[in-house]
This record gives sequence, C-alpha cells and structure tokens, in this order.
Amino acid sequence: MKAIVCESFGPLEELQFKDVADPQVKKGHVVVNVEAAGVNFPDGLLVQGLYQMQPDFPFIPGNEVAGTISEVGEGVSHLKEGQRVIALSNLGGYAEKALIPATHVMPLPDPIHVNEGAALVTAHATAHHALKQRAKLQPGETLVVTGAAGGTGLAAVQIGKIMGAKVIAVCSTEEKLALAKEYGADVLINYKEKDLKETLKEVTGGKGVDVVYECVGGDTFHACSRSMAWEGRLLVVGFAGGEIPKFPVNLALVKGYSVMGVFWGSFTQHDPKGFAENMQELLTWYVQGKVKVVVDEALPLEQATKAMAKVMNREVKGKMVLVP
Repeated sequence: MKAIVCESFGPLEELQFKDVADPQVKKGHVVVNVEAAGVNFPDGLLVQGLYQMQPDFPFIPGNEVAGTISEVGEGVSHLKEGQRVIALSNLGGYAEKALIPATHVMPLPDPIHVNEGAALVTAHATAHHALKQRAKLQPGETLVVTGAAGGTGLAAVQIGKIMGAKVIAVCSTEEKLALAKEYGADVLINYKEKDLKETLKEVTGGKGVDVVYECVGGDTFHACSRSMAWEGRLLVVGFAGGEIPKFPVNLALVKGYSVMGVFWGSFTQHDPKGFAENMQELLTWYVQGKVKVVVDEALPLEQATKAMAKVMNREVKGKMVLVP
C-alpha cells in the first residue's frame, strides 16, 4: 500500500510517499481501508520531533480516519467487514490501510460524508472533552475561543453554543471572524486591530471571562490569562502561534481561577468509556445538524506535506483532509 512515512524527525519536506507492507489484522483490531484522513496541527509537530509523543522510526503519521472495514480481528463482535466507520488511529492514518484497535472504531452514520467524518474525530472531540469534562461549561457562562476559525476552534464555537454559553470568537482576520459568526459566535474580536485584554473587559462588563478555550499561545494567552473571572477556567489546548507561554501563577492565586490542560489523546486512553459516550453524543449532534465539520480542502495523500504546511501556517478555515 501507499503511505506517508517519517524516517527521522525533520522538516515536513523530508516525509516520504512510498510503498509499505499492508497491515496484518490481529486480535482485538480491525483493518480499515482509509478513504479520508484528517490533518491536525499536532501531526506537523510530531514529524518534526516537537510533540509530547515521539514514536520509534519509521512511522506513519495521522491519528483520525474514515473508511470501510476490510478485515476484522479475533474477539471483535460489534464491527463487521464492509462497515463504514470513523476511527482514532493514534498513528498510521496517512495511508491506504490502517490497523486500529476495535475500541477506537465507531460506525459512521450514512448522512455523514466520509471527508467530514475523518475531520470530526480529533478537532470536535477535543473541544467537546475540554468544555464538558474539563471546564464543565454551564449555560449562561461566557466562553472565549481563540483561533476560532481553525478546526478545533470552530468546533468549540459550535459546542459552546449547544451547551448554552455566550461565545466570544477571537481571530486574526475579518474573514475568519465571519466564519466563526456563521457557526454561532455571539461576539467577534479581531485581536490584530483591538487590544484583546481591554476588549474582553469591555464585553464582559468588567466581570471577566468564565472559560477560555486557548489554542494560540503567546500574547493571546497572556491577554486571556489577565481577563479571567472569579472561578474561571483557562483551558490550555495548544500553541498554534508557535510560542509556549510562561504563566505567572500569582494570577491564578489572586483572581481565583483554574488553569486546565487539555490533552484529548490521554483522555481516550484513561477513560475509553467516556470517550465512547462523547463520540456518540457528537455523532448524534451531527446527524441532528447541531454541529458541522467545515472541510477547507481535501488533497490527495501524496500532497500530505502541502496539507500539513497549510495547517501549520494557520492558513486553514476549518479542517484539511487527505484522500488516499
């Protein structure tokens, strides 16, 4: 089969599109014929050696796929050959076939296009877990979403609205803010044109923000960290801006708020039951039309470097998808 292979950590351009052996089915697993693979910011970090996880070489990146089951391993009774599925692959998604634990494979409802299914798993599931299990977002609270036009930011806007929050979208361009508004944002802030800290103070009437879904890092994080309400929750989701900020812990002490890490991959490992329940809720919302995946572009698998670069450069509105 064809796959994108990382032989050593380095620039995206060093990834190889090559023939590798097909995965062999084993107990408790299924083999999925990959029809679409989602592209995420951590994929680019991973192949450069900049992510929390550092796999052995060689490896195939890609942690979310959609497709059809071609083989079912021993002990798997809830899945069958020929079934449309979405799956969390952890690694191995940028390929024509992927071997995936059956516990991380879910039926894909017919109304959902395979490209959207592949893009649903990580971005929306991260936002869902962050707002539900970590922040315990309540109706009527204010939710700030930074990077609100990106894959997981746009997901957080939609899920925040479903959970009853007043959603404040923070983006770098008017075009991106327009997309966030289309998907439910109540207040729009262009942080390139306005002082973010002062604007957040103004739009919250001086109270501060209850929950921040922070994906950018750098100065954006610092402005949010100074804009929290009493008993607020500052969710650390990622650092798309490139700078991992240093946090003055006295702010949390004086303002009485919590800083919470969001690492969805660990959540799926530590709480597989909660992960399955979340995914079922997400899929239900999707079929009901309450959430939507915005696919910016679907590119052939061999153009993985181009797709990853577009994500890393924050040029994507919604999600990028690779199609083997």
